[in-house]
Amino acid sequence: MSREQTSKEQWAEVEAYVVDRLLPSDAVLDAARADSDAAGLPRIEVSPPHAKLLHLLARSVGARAILEIGTLGGYSTIWLARALPEDGRLVTLEYAEAHAEVARGNLARAGLDKVAQVRVGAALDSLPKLVEEGAGPFDLVFVDADKVNSPRYVEWALKLTRPGSLIVVDNVVRGGAVTDGSGADASVRGTRETYDLVAEHPRLDATAIQTVGGKGWDGMLIARVTG
Repeated sequence: MSREQTSKEQWAEVEAYVVDRLLPSDAVLDAARADSDAAGLPRIEVSPPHAKLLHLLARSVGARAILEIGTLGGYSTIWLARALPEDGRLVTLEYAEAHAEVARGNLARAGLDKVAQVRVGAALDSLPKLVEEGAGPFDLVFVDADKVNSPRYVEWALKLTRPGSLIVVDNVVRGGAVTDGSGADASVRGTRETYDLVAEHPRLDATAIQTVGGKGWDGMLIARVTG
């Protein structure tokens, strides 16, 4: 067994330990993941510890309105919606109708279908409509969609937030490939453009953390919107 294989096994074991000690079994969340699997959705949702981190971030900023870009089966959506007060609202954008249908079912089971609204279509079409509707400001924006367009999603997120809001971007390490500036991988290129945008933007104060676990080596970028 290679050292890399051993490391991955250890990452998964530690993640399982964290889940066992800090994240009690939840029938609604378990069912959401099971329904996503049954529908053939790709297993690319955030891990339970990462989902709990999003939940805690939302609660820490006292979020009353949340925007999610990339719904999939609604697993992270449930975690985020649960962080909202009774009169809170969440808008989640999903490209594929089949994914949105699964997410709606999962949200209904969780009793959150009146809190979370799933909008279907390309996010770059839906985001301008949200601006036109005056849907903001959102207190937290979670970006977890196609990585090629991540910089554009962050730009739109800035139009839909306020000073003090958080913008969280997932999958910003990509197994270490983010340091590859060759431009061969479009997702890596989009991720690096996101870093450049955030680093240079006068209204963003940010960091990124590397994470390891059952899904490998990746990370999240967390940016606070300033004045």
